[in-house]
Amino acid sequence: MKDLRKSTPVLLASLLASMAALASPQTGGHAQSIDKVNGSITAQAGQTYGGLSTVNGGIKLERGIHAKAVETVNGSIEATDDVSSDAVSTVNGSIRFGRQARIEGSVETVNGSIFIDRNSQVRGDISTVNGGIGIIGTALDGGIDTVNGDITVGADSRVKGGIKVEKPHGSFGSWFGKPKIPRIVIGPNAVVEGPLVFEREVKLYLHTSAKTGAISGAIAVRYDGTPPNKD
Repeated sequence: MKDLRKSTPVLLASLLASMAALASPQTGGHAQSIDKVNGSITAQAGQTYGGLSTVNGGIKLERGIHAKAVETVNGSIEATDDVSSDAVSTVNGSIRFGRQARIEGSVETVNGSIFIDRNSQVRGDISTVNGGIGIIGTALDGGIDTVNGDITVGADSRVKGGIKVEKPHGSFGSWFGKPKIPRIVIGPNAVVEGPLVFEREVKLYLHTSAKTGAISGAIAVRYDGTPPNKD
């Protein structure tokens, strides 16, 4: 899995470059692509799109749409059920997908949370720097990576890659007061096939029915029933 701190400027540059490549909405025998600098985008239900990108604005994906790259810099990405995309990314904003999502690439944000609901599949990685990550009943071919976020691998999820919580460095490691300790929960019947690597202190809770690869940097607390309350 990548070093998220190093990938942040690369992600921002790639978003801006791809947005600059699209001057205006395009049709002309191809799936429509929408590019904006300022303003939100709403992809209409049941339609197929090329790239959807904006700099300052959110993106909403209605039921049943397919799009290639879905990208923004300052804004959130929100999808209903049965939405598919090649890759999804933002810098400052959250990402939320409903049920039956199909994402062929990775899901990335720097400052914001990520949530993916049941019966979904992600072919790449899921990563944040500052923001929680949650999946339920989701098949993830890649891994999960964060620096300062909580992670919940919810019931019936399968993560083929591992989980990594990176040690904060530089500006990402600047704290005011007592640092927040990330909370990692592996839920009922969840499977993480790869290793769980923790480069900083975390609180790790592992359901008695869950299965994981090797764990380094933390001691798992087993639980049954519902996850322990937050401290």
